[in-house]
Amino acid sequence: MSSPSLPSRLAARLKIRHLNLLLAVRRHGTLTRVAVETGISQPAATKALAEIEDIFGAPLFTRSRHGLEPTPLGQLALVRARHLLQDLDQWTREVDALRSGHSAHLNIGAIPFVSGPLLARAVALLHQRHGVTVTLHRATTDQLLELLLRRDLDCVIGRAAGGGPDPRAIWHEMLYRQWPALIGHPRLVRRLPHGPPDWSELASMRWILPSPATPIGGMIAGLFVRAQVQPPTPMIETYSLDVIESLITGDDRLVSIVPEDIAREMALHGRVAMAPWRFDWELPPMSLIRRVRDVPLQAETHFAQILRELCADGGVQTTPVQQYPTSGARPAPHDPLPT
Repeated sequence: MSSPSLPSRLAARLKIRHLNLLLAVRRHGTLTRVAVETGISQPAATKALAEIEDIFGAPLFTRSRHGLEPTPLGQLALVRARHLLQDLDQWTREVDALRSGHSAHLNIGAIPFVSGPLLARAVALLHQRHGVTVTLHRATTDQLLELLLRRDLDCVIGRAAGGGPDPRAIWHEMLYRQWPALIGHPRLVRRLPHGPPDWSELASMRWILPSPATPIGGMIAGLFVRAQVQPPTPMIETYSLDVIESLITGDDRLVSIVPEDIAREMALHGRVAMAPWRFDWELPPMSLIRRVRDVPLQAETHFAQILRELCADGGVQTTPVQQYPTSGARPAPHDPLPT
């Protein structure tokens, strides 16, 4: 009598505890540590791993100086185990949401330069219309994309840039465009020279900038290079709007460049001001980035539709703030941003 096929063995014998054990082996590299984490004896951990390898019909790990290392089959098993456990966790969240009177739960990632009012309105409408609850994660686009591909996030609002993940794994939908704005302490903005920006003077100021490895950081460095000026070395590299605002508030020599809609929001508090210049370059567009799925999540589809509506209605525009007029400079308009 022939032995059962691999699909039959997986369906009949593979358990959730096996998936957790595989990931524990990868984390620790030794069955001794796995046994401590899982609360079982080392012989029991050894027996469980042997059982898993019997199900697959081949070794999943080999011993090395660094401990247990996954074979190619083991690497595949680890990826699938992680995905299955993440899907199970998502399923659990959805069940909990339904039992609590909600329809679903979404894990959403957003970079710091996504408009706060836009996010707040979108999340509020998602819950109001569809009963969907949300967990929001803030990080840079590359960090969020890594979480998206690991299935820790359902979707991301960030910047689409070249050299990213396999386009067959994710897809982008442009939401709105952004332009850069120079911000600083109100006293500094009042002292800025009349006429076009003086890049030599700007380079001599104290800067807060994103890392040059980021889309915005690289574009800002290029702006100084095109003006034939050595790009400034920032006092601090950060995307944190709270940190940027706090530092500028306490030092009237500091400046930074952020998206115009974000600058307007920050200027509403009166502690930061916008220079009334319009730069001749545009930031990479803000996009909704989603994982390619066989069957899209309904809650994710609802969220995408709400974002489209808000962006089409000028949802990233905030109340205009008082500008400090600079003779000869081109003022930043107060009309809604194109989408």
